[in-house]
Amino acid sequence: MTNEDQVKGRATTAKGKIKEGAGKLVGNKDLEAEGKLDQVGGKVRSKYGDVKEDLSKK
Repeated sequence: MTNEDQVKGRATTAKGKIKEGAGKLVGNKDLEAEGKLDQVGGKVRSKYGDVKEDLSKK
């Protein structure tokens, strides 16, 4: 079962990939960097959700 942090983290990661790709496509380094930051933040939140899920199973 997934929790809210896992879902939101994965959604933020996906949004970041889209932003990064759009930034590369139009040559906007700021948008590309923002996308990379979103991806990192999303991965962190997703991992937090994974740990939270693991702890709730014990």
